[in-house]
Amino acid sequence: MSHCGTDRADPAGAPPPPPDPGGRGPLVEIAVPVHNEEHVLARSVRRLHAYLEQTFPYRFRITVADNASTDGTWRVARGLAAELPRVRAVRLEQKGRGRALRHVWGMSDADVVAYMDVDLSTDLDAFLPLVAPLISGHSDLAIGSRLTRGSAVVRGPKREVVSRCYNLLLRTALAARFTDAQCGFKAARTQIAQALLPSVEDEQWFFDTELLLLAERNGLRIHEVPVDWVDDPDSRVDVLRTALDDLKGMARVGRRMLTGAFRAPVDGRPRPRLPAGMARQLPVFAVIGLVSTIAQLVLFVLLRTVTGPLWANGISLVITTVANTAANRRFTFGVTGPERALRQHLEGGLAFLLGLALSTGALMALHAVVPGASRPVESAALVGANAMATLARFLLMRVWIFHPRRLGRRPASTVARETRSPRHSREEMR
Repeated sequence: MSHCGTDRADPAGAPPPPPDPGGRGPLVEIAVPVHNEEHVLARSVRRLHAYLEQTFPYRFRITVADNASTDGTWRVARGLAAELPRVRAVRLEQKGRGRALRHVWGMSDADVVAYMDVDLSTDLDAFLPLVAPLISGHSDLAIGSRLTRGSAVVRGPKREVVSRCYNLLLRTALAARFTDAQCGFKAARTQIAQALLPSVEDEQWFFDTELLLLAERNGLRIHEVPVDWVDDPDSRVDVLRTALDDLKGMARVGRRMLTGAFRAPVDGRPRPRLPAGMARQLPVFAVIGLVSTIAQLVLFVLLRTVTGPLWANGISLVITTVANTAANRRFTFGVTGPERALRQHLEGGLAFLLGLALSTGALMALHAVVPGASRPVESAALVGANAMATLARFLLMRVWIFHPRRLGRRPASTVARETRSPRHSREEMR
């Protein structure tokens, strides 16, 4: 049985998914979000449908989610739904990959929901390993990873640099533990996905990154599968615009973490306890770091119009390092007043030297590997280098520059122990 549904303004008013034909066991629904993909849609969906029918041991449904295509994509999608028994098509009148996934996953009656890019860059042999831990209940979400051991990736240096820098920044600034946020090959238990969706704000490319960060923040288990992946040479993703949108999304998520609003109604596994004070310091430091990174990128791009990349990097880094140290002094570590300010800024200069060395080395290495690299790729390399420098800067500030003993304070852990053990303290006084 096939089905064509059209979603207009109100997703709740769209028809529900049809019952799956035949079979037993759990049902897996695979969303394929598309926008102006008329040229590749039919070939990819037929290939996916044939592969699953021949090899996949569970019931499945493929849902083509057309988000505001202006070519013949919707006509092709409806034709596939009429032709293939386990394919349906839905249409949204607004563009956005996240919006399409939110609609399909939010309405799904399947046990597990998944999605993959229409170009099928990821080897389909990884699909069963992706969903198996979800069906068994071992994990809550699962992602394909091109950056973990066992993966095999074929793509150009430009996208490789951008991808690695983005994921490094996620791990450094927002403490993400997954390795590849951008791979278009993900799945979740439907109950978990539908509980998380109301707390995910993005409707575009940052949607699944935000979903993963929210899941981790709420103690859910994310399973990673190494994948074989071949870059689509016809990809029309605007790398610079997507990177800037991702940075804005990270800043927004960092603010929500800081205010305690990054929560969802799920029962997750208990998170490891951080050292005393770090739970408050990390989100503040992350937000300041993201603002500093965006500011440096803007300064770098402006200065590149009048000078070379190394000078532009050095000048922009000096300016943002001074502002970063002052902001962290006041907001992350709660130090106010002029006392020791000069010393702390001088010590913060070591972080500047470290950042300068890392970013200069990254730019030199980039131009050695990719001669004549474009400004967006230079910016991506700077983001990655700054992510490594940010981690080192936080450690330096916490254990040295703003350590409580150097500020004349007692460490929070000592105060907490004394608060928990008043009787022990009274005995020591005797």
